[in-house]
Amino acid sequence: MLKSKVGYSVNPDSFMSGLESAQESTKDFNNVKLNLLYTSVNNDVKKVVKGVLSANDAPVIGCTSSGGIIVPDGYITSDDGFAGVLSLNDANMTVGVACHEAGKDARAIGRKVAIEAVNNAKTSRAPAYFYMIASPKEEEEYLMGIQDVIGRVPMFGGSAADDTVEGKWKIICNDKVFTDGVAVAFFYTDNEIVTTFTGAYKETDNMGLITEVKDKRTLVSIDGVSALKKYAQWINVPPASLVGKNLLEASITKPIGVKDPLGNLTVVRHPMFGNDMGTKTTTDDTITLGNKVVVGTALVQLEATVDDLIDSTGKTIKDVKQQLYSDPAAYVFIHCGGRKLGIGDRIEEVHRQMVKETRGIPFITCFTFGEYGYDEHSSNICGGLMLSFTAFGKN
Repeated sequence: MLKSKVGYSVNPDSFMSGLESAQESTKDFNNVKLNLLYTSVNNDVKKVVKGVLSANDAPVIGCTSSGGIIVPDGYITSDDGFAGVLSLNDANMTVGVACHEAGKDARAIGRKVAIEAVNNAKTSRAPAYFYMIASPKEEEEYLMGIQDVIGRVPMFGGSAADDTVEGKWKIICNDKVFTDGVAVAFFYTDNEIVTTFTGAYKETDNMGLITEVKDKRTLVSIDGVSALKKYAQWINVPPASLVGKNLLEASITKPIGVKDPLGNLTVVRHPMFGNDMGTKTTTDDTITLGNKVVVGTALVQLEATVDDLIDSTGKTIKDVKQQLYSDPAAYVFIHCGGRKLGIGDRIEEVHRQMVKETRGIPFITCFTFGEYGYDEHSSNICGGLMLSFTAFGKN
């Protein structure tokens, strides 16, 4: 039977922060199979990891979280850093952990990591489920490589984050800490693991077809019109007001959705920057997105209020609970750091909803710069401004 505990610390000594968190999360456990670690870029992350590893010898995987974490006791943050650990204890669970720093061929690296994770689990089989962390750049390619090896196994996860979108994020994999690359945990268990992956936005009537893309993540044109101009029309602002601007905060309540060939909304794309292409008009200006897009894909403008972003927390937890046949033993909530930015000082309302819906079951929340999950058609996908909420069943 799966059991879990959460520990956290704001001790300014990074080693002690990791040690205290892991001591609390593994107290009275003797079959710890995985430590999920989320910490701050203000910590010495390598020292945090050493602290966790000194508490027990189970695998460690995690990343830096944007601004803070949420655990049952509240929203945990500090200028001096923070750490939180969720430990999974189950004699009948096996976890294979592996990682690799970024290189020239992300898909090949994904394949290599998958093979190593299977080998580290001392098996030759595909896992029942897997968790992935990557740097915010080549997530889709890593995922394709992993799936080349194990097939379409359901997954959850998110991209490492920092507090200022300056590339200070870190990925954690056992005793390794690095900035760019990928890490995975493969779960071998008969216990239920289920995920709800959603943006919880409403669709508007503003739609279009991608007609040009550059470098996978730069949206050049929609319906043959400058992407920036089209997006400005959709959200009813002058195009010039978006040129050369950081769109991260402004687009949180007005992102773009990607549709599949049947018209179903599959994933959210976060407009990040309005690119000034150096012309005297806005007819050539583009938008940098947080994830990959391809020509011929249908887009729809989405919308939500801050109230909607907060309320989606409780609704998503209810949804993931309804998928379980057994009682829950642990929750891992991957929550977009951009959504948190939009929620602002109302983050305690998110915490209250989590506490209400989890009803005493341990959980930990990491704020990421990209979220991963599988949609209702069982396709793994990477998105932004989304929630990837996962429940682990006791049995």
